Amino acid sequence: MGFGGYIWRFQSRIFLRKYVMKPKLIVTGAGGRMGRRIIALACQDGLFDIAGAVDWAENPDIGKDVGQLAGVGDIGIELSGDYQKACDVVIDFSNPAAADATIEYCVKNKTALMMATTGLSSGQIEKLNRAAKSVPVIFASNTSLGMNLLFALVGKVAKALGEEFDIEIIEQHHRFKKDSPSGSALTLAESICKETGREFPGCIDHGRQGKDCLRQKGRVGMHSVRAGDIVGEHEIIYGALGETVKISHSAHSRDIFARGALKGAGWLVGKKAGMYTMADCLGIE
Repeated sequence: MGFGGYIWRFQSRIFLRKYVMKPKLIVTGAGGRMGRRIIALACQDGLFDIAGAVDWAENPDIGKDVGQLAGVGDIGIELSGDYQKACDVVIDFSNPAAADATIEYCVKNKTALMMATTGLSSGQIEKLNRAAKSVPVIFASNTSLGMNLLFALVGKVAKALGEEFDIEIIEQHHRFKKDSPSGSALTLAESICKETGREFPGCIDHGRQGKDCLRQKGRVGMHSVRAGDIVGEHEIIYGALGETVKISHSAHSRDIFARGALKGAGWLVGKKAGMYTMADCLGIE
C-alpha cells in the first residue's frame, strides 16, 4: 500500500469516529424512574451505544436486562452494582450516595460526566469541581430547556423590578423526592441573589411558622410542596403594593429531563476538561 493509501485509511478512521461511531454511554441510577427513561430514549434515538447501567447493589433488579426494565426489550446490558466497562460519557441521575463513586470513575477513566443528581453536599460539589480540572463536566440542577431559560430570566426580572418587590419561590414535586428544597429552586434563588446583590443562601427564608412572622425586606421566601406524582412545578412571585408579577414552569413529563440529560451528554463528548452548564450546551446567554 502506498503513502496515499495510508492517508485514506487514516482519514476514514477519523470520519468513522466522528460521524458514524456512537458515543458509549453509562447511566448511573439506571434502575430508577429517570434512569429507565434515559435508557429508553437513548435506545429510541439511536445516538448512543449503551455501555453500562449502574444502580445500588441491593436493587432487586440487579442482573436483569436494563432494556427490559426500560420497556424497550433486550439490549444485552444488565443492571449492575458497579462500573464494568469503559465509556465516553456518564449520565448520573441517581442520588447523592452514588455521586462519589461516579466522580471517581470518571476521573480515573478520563470520562465526561453529565451530573444531574441534586442534593449533593458541599464536599461533593467541591470534589466535582476538582474533577472538572481533568474531565469535562456539566453539573445541572435541571436539564430541561424551559427551566434553564427560567434560570437566565428570574434574576434579570428581579433586578428590573427593584427592591420594592418581595420575592417568593414555590416548588412542587412528587412524594418520593428526597431533597428539599429542589436543586432547581435553589438555582433560581441563586440567580436572583447574583443579579440583586443579595447573599446566597443567607437571605433565604424556608417557609414560615409562628405568630410573629412578618416579612423582612430583602429576603427570598422558599416553599416546598411534596404530593402525589407531581413531576415538577416552579413558580416565582414578585409582589409589590399594587401589583404582582409571576413566572412559572410546569414539567408534564420526565422525558424533558431525560432528553435534556442526553443532549448534555452528547454535547460533552470531545470537549476539553472544565465545568460547563446546561446554558452552555443549549446556547442560552
